[in-house]
Amino acid sequence: MNPTIKDVARHANVSIATVSRIINGLPGYSEDTKKKVEEAIEALGYQPNAIARGLINKRTQTIGVLFPEVSGMLSSEVLEGVENAAHDGGFSVIVCNTASSGKRTVKYLRLLQEKRVDGIIFASEDVTEEYYKIFQEMKVPVVLVSTASHYELPFVRVNDFEGAFQATEYLINKGHKKIGMIGGSVNDPIAGVPRMKGFEEALLAHELPFSANHITTNEGYRFQNGKESLPILLEHLPEMTALFAASDEMAIGAMSAAHQLGIKVPEELSIIGYDNLKIAEMCYPALTTVSQPLKDMGQTAGDILVKLIKGKEKEAESRYMPFSIVERQSVSESRDK
Repeated sequence: MNPTIKDVARHANVSIATVSRIINGLPGYSEDTKKKVEEAIEALGYQPNAIARGLINKRTQTIGVLFPEVSGMLSSEVLEGVENAAHDGGFSVIVCNTASSGKRTVKYLRLLQEKRVDGIIFASEDVTEEYYKIFQEMKVPVVLVSTASHYELPFVRVNDFEGAFQATEYLINKGHKKIGMIGGSVNDPIAGVPRMKGFEEALLAHELPFSANHITTNEGYRFQNGKESLPILLEHLPEMTALFAASDEMAIGAMSAAHQLGIKVPEELSIIGYDNLKIAEMCYPALTTVSQPLKDMGQTAGDILVKLIKGKEKEAESRYMPFSIVERQSVSESRDK
């Protein structure tokens, strides 16, 4: 038979009301009492009833997290940080894979509304008017991660324009003058456009040539996109000595294509990626890349959301997280320097 709140109270020699206050994070007890109750809960293996708790504090102790691609390596690292913050705050996480589909996103938002989640983490996708209206209906805090919006919603992200600018400038400082880019979508205002604009502005700032031939665009940021893009880019820019890819997966895809074409990386083609996924140091040669603190971004977004839910903060400020360039073996000095 499962232990009850009465069993916990008896074991800790306190009242049921005291146990209830401690479980629900309410005041009115000493640290010694809290410790005794926590020890009793652990000793008995007591699991508080989520429905009963919800009746007391008007919460379900759940957070909804929406990703356009849960299986992606970027999403998994962000999610790890979100789950850590949620666990520390006493919340469970419901993860929804929207697959970048508007209809699917709306469906999941309605589901989370029915589940009465206490807050939402919305990741890596543009916030449409339809999504925002549902957020308002739900009347719960929403925090964006790895994305931003023209609506007044707090976000946690890296400045993608600056990251792309510095990645390109890194290649320029290595002596490269013929530089191409494997980019995302021109319809993606979150990562696609800012990263391509950062690449373009870095070339122009150093008085290097730029045209549409310097960039290939893609609807996704996966390995296959990078692999298919490199031959196209080389056709348009045959003298290219360095490449900036808008994601690590694309960069590794480009490295695979280079190997098939007999092009040596980095001796004949230097490649820098973006994200610093775990796979970046596993490939050969290990990938030089712009490091986004993905886990920290998820943790920070989760911490902000928990504070908003608990009323510890009335409003939250958006945060740009620091990025850095991690040097490995996929970039070398230009032989023409």
